[in-house]
Amino acid sequence: MPVMKGLLAPQNTFLDTIANHFDGTHSNFLLGNAQGRHGYPIVYCSDGFCELTGFVRTEVMQKNCACRFLHGDESSERAIAQVDKALESQQEYQGEVRFYQKNGSPFWCLLDIVPIKNEKGEVVLFLFSFKDVSDSYGKSVSDAAHQSAKNNRTHFSQAHERGRTAFSHLTSLFTKRGKGKLSNSVFQKPSLPEYKVAAVKKSHFILLHYSVSKALWDWLILLATFYVAVTVPYDQDSSHAVSRGAAGSDIAVEMLFILDIVLNFRTTYVSQSGQVVYDAHSIFLHYCNTWFFVDLIAALPFDLLYAFNITVASLVHLLKTVRLLRLLRLLQKLDRYSQYSAVVLTLLMSVFALLAHWMACVWYVIGRQEIESSDPVTWDIGWLQELGKRLDTPYINSTSGGPSTASAYIASLYFTLSSLTSVGFGNVCANTDAEKIFSICIMLMGALMHAVVFGNVTAIIQRMYSRRSLYHTRMKDLKDFIRVHRLPQQLKQRMLEYFQATWSVNNGINANELLHDFPDELRADIAMHLNKDILQLPVFEHASRGCLRSLSLHIKTSFCAPGEYLIRQGDALQANHFVCSGSLEVLKDSMVLAILGKGDLIGADLPGNDQVIKTNADVKALTYCDLQYISVKALREVLRMYPEYGRRFSADIHHNLTYNLRDGSELDVRGAPTCTTCTRTHTHTHTHTHTHTHTHTHTHTHTHTHTHTHTYTHKRVTVSHSLFEIKCKPLPPPIISFDVTNLKGVTLQNGMIISEAEVASMHLVGDQIIC
Repeated sequence: MPVMKGLLAPQNTFLDTIANHFDGTHSNFLLGNAQGRHGYPIVYCSDGFCELTGFVRTEVMQKNCACRFLHGDESSERAIAQVDKALESQQEYQGEVRFYQKNGSPFWCLLDIVPIKNEKGEVVLFLFSFKDVSDSYGKSVSDAAHQSAKNNRTHFSQAHERGRTAFSHLTSLFTKRGKGKLSNSVFQKPSLPEYKVAAVKKSHFILLHYSVSKALWDWLILLATFYVAVTVPYDQDSSHAVSRGAAGSDIAVEMLFILDIVLNFRTTYVSQSGQVVYDAHSIFLHYCNTWFFVDLIAALPFDLLYAFNITVASLVHLLKTVRLLRLLRLLQKLDRYSQYSAVVLTLLMSVFALLAHWMACVWYVIGRQEIESSDPVTWDIGWLQELGKRLDTPYINSTSGGPSTASAYIASLYFTLSSLTSVGFGNVCANTDAEKIFSICIMLMGALMHAVVFGNVTAIIQRMYSRRSLYHTRMKDLKDFIRVHRLPQQLKQRMLEYFQATWSVNNGINANELLHDFPDELRADIAMHLNKDILQLPVFEHASRGCLRSLSLHIKTSFCAPGEYLIRQGDALQANHFVCSGSLEVLKDSMVLAILGKGDLIGADLPGNDQVIKTNADVKALTYCDLQYISVKALREVLRMYPEYGRRFSADIHHNLTYNLRDGSELDVRGAPTCTTCTRTHTHTHTHTHTHTHTHTHTHTHTHTHTHTHTYTHKRVTVSHSLFEIKCKPLPPPIISFDVTNLKGVTLQNGMIISEAEVASMHLVGDQIIC
């Protein structure tokens, strides 16, 4: 069962490491990009550098790291040239330079430049360290500078002999910029920090704390702990000798505990900062400071004394009760698995039963003490004596007679459970003072257990059924709405069916509300994964990643029940829809123009202006349909942000729409038609009355009406509704010509030539020419 894993993502801890290298000497440094195209821009500057120079960070960032803005009239041209040479040759440099603060005040500074390389041997960063030596320079300029340069050069040579590596992705640096002052000296460390993603250092034979095997082992140890919690108090109360079988079980449990200690020394843990610790030494120290001594005491092999027939003193026997300290681990389990209601419910009820067992053992001990005390006042009225009388097994003396241990334990457990859950029933009751005092304690403890255990149990059960309760609440609200507004039966049925169907799909989870608090970058990644089917359409093939991320954030999901209309003819088109599952039909004047299935895109192309798009057909669901859609308004907004792709989208959308719903799209000419011949042949008699009127340059109007009956083979030429053109000539009678690629005149792709009679009988239905 999964547990809290901690933060597993690799991190670039370069700045944190730099902070540890500057610990008191000075904290004046900056980092320059050695791979900049235009100079060497500053990518980071410390707070100490800002305090030293008087500049703020925003004024320094992206300036050249040669620090020309710190030079003044008395700055050495030779030192400036040496710095430029060191940057160009990507070499180390050390020297004293006279700089000027923002207010014009001069100061002497010991400047150190260190190039940092990556794994490929390329210099990616320059580390500039500034040490204010104005005081020492005033005393003895030459001596101080010479001695300081000599000492620091020694440290740098030692550092570079050990090697440095750096990670080349500079963007990670900005996300990990700290605000605190970095105070440590890089010169006093054996090596400079490495600018790279920190590699996870894993020792051999390390067990992950969130692995399935570790979870199963933890549950095995938990069961062993419950076994100890049950048997230890019972064995203390019973006077019978421990059997070899029971001793063997106890020894096996002790071996499990010892093995658990060994595994805990090799198991990762989550630090206070949320990081997963893999280092064996850190794991050792952490375990020793937390649970080691508790686990060690609980794992002491007391039961080996039974195995070797060694007489056990009562004091040593009582030491076994320290094993109950392992129950403290149960608190960890409750916190770790708090998100699993059934697990927490089981653990809480187990705790309650375990407490009743312990109280039963204590109740039995009180009864035994009263029998063994031989007090004439309490001996005859104790609860054990009363139980023995009812079972016809009275105590003869303190050592003989009385009910069996099992009967006495059952009666004790019955009394404690009835006292914890209620006030008891009186068939087993407290008669002596000691019994009454203990009964009061049980009752108080029962009240506390009711508040803690059963209060949590109630909350857990409510949480387990919260989704079902939400369903019934919304269903009741829906029915109340229908009743208050007196909706007709048909509309009521549609609403209820839609609600039930959508709930079965999303289980009442609103994805937009759930992801609302996530950062935009993460929401975009999630949206791209959820909407990957629609984003893989060819029309989005040439879109940039940024464009796809913007589109994915605007894609919504919808659901359509059978018989429901998704779009009505003549309505303003609000969105383009993608069919994830189910089927729909496109209707116009009760004629089926298209049937849509999984993977089809239904909608319209976008005109050049922001005019309202009117639909030319109805879209009706045939089955339950899951749809993804992007609104026309959102699509236009995204295309405005990416105009280079917007033009490509306008040209490609025609080839991706299974059916174009834009009114008037049938007359558009955008590209080549696709001509096919229907695979079925229909022979029938057709009576056709055709009236044709046209005007040509000779101002000649020709009107003819003819009626003919003939038998012919039905051929269907499927042409994309936006990809054909009909041209009429004045004389002779009109001929249809296709202004398309790969077609000449009226010759089809299969070699057929349409006769004039068939041309005359052609008529347009949707996106098809029927003859």
